[in-house]
Amino acid sequence: KLADGATAAVMANQTGVKENNLTPLARIVEYSDAAVNPVDWPVAPAKGIQELLGRAGLKVNDISKWEINEAFAVVVLANARILGIDVEDINIHGGAISIGHPFGMSGARITNHLISTLKPGEYGIASLCNGGGGAGSILIQKL
Repeated sequence: KLADGATAAVMANQTGVKENNLTPLARIVEYSDAAVNPVDWPVAPAKGIQELLGRAGLKVNDISKWEINEAFAVVVLANARILGIDVEDINIHGGAISIGHPFGMSGARITNHLISTLKPGEYGIASLCNGGGGAGSILIQKL
């Protein structure tokens, strides 16, 4: 199904925050751009998530909320199994299958939604396949 959508995000370093009198909602703790064999594209998020958790010194159980873009249901199911995440903890307000998959804004949509659902101090991860076996993942902490 096709879906229309739009989202916006403002990213700034400490200098930009101070100069523009901004109040940050969250901070980027770590990010990953990982790739697997193109035929294994549905599980690329798991590789990136494992890499960024390792660099951040965190474990799956340290993450409060998960957003994994689901262009196809197999993506969430496969990554949940690999990472040991309860599927009830992923996309808690619905994913791309239920609310739509607007082309070109999925990463911003799932990251903004994640930030809006986290409580201060909590960690969340947003991840999505980006075609050809690649995946982008981001670890954020709500401020």
